Amino acid sequence: MQYIRRGCLGVAAIAALLAVIGAVADAPEVWQSAVLVAGFAAAIGIGAVKALASYQYTAWIIACVIAALLFPGAFDSWGGVELSGGRLITTIVQLVMFGMATQMRLRDFQGVVRHPRGVLVGLIGHYSVMPIAAVILVHFAGLPTEIGLGVILYGCVSSGLASNVMSLLAKANLALAVTITALSTIASPLMTPLLMKLLAGRIVDVSFVGMMFDVIRITLVPVSAALLVDYLRTAAPAARRKVDIAVGCSVAWLAAVFVFGWQLATEHLSTTGVNLIESISYVAGAVILARCYQALVSGPLPVLETLMPYASMFGIMYYNTITTAAGRDALLEVGVTLLIVGLIHNLTGYTFGYWGARAAGLDQPSARSTAFEVGLQNGGMATGAAAAMGMVGTAGLAAAVFSPLGNITGSLLANYWSRRLPKTADPVDPPSTAPLQSATVTEEDTNRA
Repeated sequence: MQYIRRGCLGVAAIAALLAVIGAVADAPEVWQSAVLVAGFAAAIGIGAVKALASYQYTAWIIACVIAALLFPGAFDSWGGVELSGGRLITTIVQLVMFGMATQMRLRDFQGVVRHPRGVLVGLIGHYSVMPIAAVILVHFAGLPTEIGLGVILYGCVSSGLASNVMSLLAKANLALAVTITALSTIASPLMTPLLMKLLAGRIVDVSFVGMMFDVIRITLVPVSAALLVDYLRTAAPAARRKVDIAVGCSVAWLAAVFVFGWQLATEHLSTTGVNLIESISYVAGAVILARCYQALVSGPLPVLETLMPYASMFGIMYYNTITTAAGRDALLEVGVTLLIVGLIHNLTGYTFGYWGARAAGLDQPSARSTAFEVGLQNGGMATGAAAAMGMVGTAGLAAAVFSPLGNITGSLLANYWSRRLPKTADPVDPPSTAPLQSATVTEEDTNRA
């Protein structure tokens, strides 16, 4: 495999040279194709360089973004299906959330008891520092209205699951990191629409109830489905039978909605009522998905559990690529400004997260975890919410730019901290097996993707 990677580095170098020649000769058909080849060849070959191997997944995302910028028409529609359609993007984000959350365990929530102060500091920091920083940056950056809205939206979502991997690499308090991620996700259906209403209500008419339903569908439903999978791992036969009854009721509900319920709902119910019917349908689908997934991984397809992180990574590449292609013209206009805004926003989260935790009396491992939990956002959730608002090509751009950027800065900070053993005032609680496995799998996937 290393020989292939080294060969791809050679291909990338040749393609880069051809790109320069094509640009000098004013031959766009040459330099554009060469840049595309160089990007993907480098994404494969970067794994051969030990110092850069941990950035391979980010390199893949960058290569996909390059493809979207050069050939946006290729990502408009396939087979008559609009690739940037709100429902399709939402479904992809839901599957990504489910795939990542299958690495979580119900016992991760025990961290609330072990780290009450750390959890409180992390949650308050996350839902105050990042939204306020986003509003200030948008005010001074002069971004177009909908793109600025996307920056604020990105600042108001829950903590990203990648923060757990960074905590593992940084020799931080992984149990605390997993707990904050889980609880910020659980709180997002309330906090995200509330913050958007307060901070972005003057930019666009934000429906608190409508966004709450959107966030529930995008995050809480798939995460709950993944936790149901974990519950079924050790559930007693009687408990499994109850879940099977719930599956039967879910199938009946979806059949009724499909045959006549949806039409009746749209004709006779208010918008809130329709949202409620749709959300219940998503919950029913999540119950069916969780039961089928658990049956497969515990039976004929145990390898499916190993493949889920790969599927989630592919989903992230998908919606980043589609979002970039949909907003290509706007991104070319404000790309540099948006990149600077994203970097400042990200570093602000790390700074306030770490020093705020230290000021609150947390030890260094816990402060490191808090820094990542405050500074790294759930880009998938931001993309899904932008798609639900019909603004994937504008409000969704912030997530497309900020998420890869956060992976890079997070990896740099984690690697820096990993070479400096933290000073702990109290023994760090050992993380549960599940989050450790999650972080390990994700890191290996990042290196081998």
